[in-house]
Amino acid sequence: MALASTERTDEQRAIIEMVRQFVDEQIIPKAGHYDGADEYPEPIVEQMKELGLFGVTIPEEYGGMGLDLTTYTMIVEELSRGWISISGVVNTHFIGSHLLMKFGTDEQKERLLPRMATGEIRAAFSLSEPELGSDVQAIKTSATRTADGDYEITGQKMWVTNGLMSGLVFVLVKTDRAADPPYKGMTCFICEKEPGAPENPGLIVPPKIRKLGYKGVESTELVFDGYRCPAEMILGGEEAGLGKGFVQMMDALEVGRVNVAARGVGIAQRALELGLKYAQERRTFGKPIAEHQAIQFKLADMATKVEAARLLTLKAARMKDAGERSDLEAGMAKLFASEAGKEVVEDSFRIHGGYGYSKEYEIERLYRDAPLLLIGEGTSEIQRMVIGKKLLQRQKR
Repeated sequence: MALASTERTDEQRAIIEMVRQFVDEQIIPKAGHYDGADEYPEPIVEQMKELGLFGVTIPEEYGGMGLDLTTYTMIVEELSRGWISISGVVNTHFIGSHLLMKFGTDEQKERLLPRMATGEIRAAFSLSEPELGSDVQAIKTSATRTADGDYEITGQKMWVTNGLMSGLVFVLVKTDRAADPPYKGMTCFICEKEPGAPENPGLIVPPKIRKLGYKGVESTELVFDGYRCPAEMILGGEEAGLGKGFVQMMDALEVGRVNVAARGVGIAQRALELGLKYAQERRTFGKPIAEHQAIQFKLADMATKVEAARLLTLKAARMKDAGERSDLEAGMAKLFASEAGKEVVEDSFRIHGGYGYSKEYEIERLYRDAPLLLIGEGTSEIQRMVIGKKLLQRQKR
């Protein structure tokens, strides 16, 4: 029997309770410090390793928990409720493990997944470049086959979350510049690097990009200059993976969008909690502001948006778990939940009044973090394009 839209299994309840306790005790009290210093939260990441959070969806045979996308989505919501930067550390890693589990060769899986499950090595993935954003087919970074059978990668990548601290980067590059359409000439390489090292042979990681929010976790460029990658590190192997990178990455973005949606739900949930708490503590005109109708209307809209975003996100995750095509639903979830996240945070900010502008209040951090969701994993405008096209395609069928 299918689960109701908000129902959880006993296992899911136990896991979410564990993650929520971790968030309340270890993330929320410390997020302000790491955000203010823009410092990588190494102690929190180490605890996440111990909890097994880097191997949630990796099969048990490789040392992971072997859980489904829906459970992982619930975990991401909880982590984002604490601090979306923490969910960023784990989400890029998750996308890398998804690519490896679905498209990797047996040798690639056996060598990398066990170390990814423990968090010993963490993954990043890279599509964007400085001169392009959502136009993935326009990438210029390229790989050329050398005389000894390796590939040499040259080009510049942008907005790589975990770009410095990752040990693996799944990179989309052009291997056939004459391909028509261009996406058929793209290949995904699994590039290995030294975590935390700004210079690797053929690969430089420039200083992290300074950002409005989403601090603590680094976003970087990656400069490839003759980086040599063995042919066996093409995702899926040279025979099966050459020219298949675009399709592989688009599949990964489908699950990535579900998880950005979960981030939107998490940050909105926290903003709602903060708004409810402050509205009951702050008094004006002789009573708590929660008793003023104007504030109650705000809280009502906020709670409704949180619930709607959560339901859309869980539906997309459950469809993917059931093996159904969920690109339309993932796009809808990402669009609605990211916009709702921004709106609920702003309403909570308004409820806080002048104090919302102070760094002494948590809502100030949320206000800077929320805009990331509107542009990460495809902007809201791109989501609308995807949704519109998929609606028309399904109508024709």
